[in-house]
Amino acid sequence: ADLILYSIPLHAYIVIELKATPFKPEYAGQLNFYINVVDDKLRGEHDNKTIGLLLCRGKDEVVAQYALSGYDQPIGISDYQLSKAIPEKLKSALPSVEEVEEELASFLDKDPQ
Repeated sequence: ADLILYSIPLHAYIVIELKATPFKPEYAGQLNFYINVVDDKLRGEHDNKTIGLLLCRGKDEVVAQYALSGYDQPIGISDYQLSKAIPEKLKSALPSVEEVEEELASFLDKDPQ
């Protein structure tokens, strides 16, 4: 799992899985596995069932519906579009992907002292 959070108001763990690709049915099985592990290892007797949230680059509604049918776990699938969600003012203040890669490369190329 990419993130495991605990919601105090919900009294439940939330397992978040982030995918950089469009939804695939096997992602639901992977998330279900993580939910089962959290329920078994972390969830207390007074906690509610663990909630699973799968964030993908996109999804086909019909495929997602079929992939989730039959699961008794609370699982949600949503898509994200990070580049469209960032305000223009903020975008101009952030470095480009290329700039970040160049900075990382220069940092990694430095000799340890």
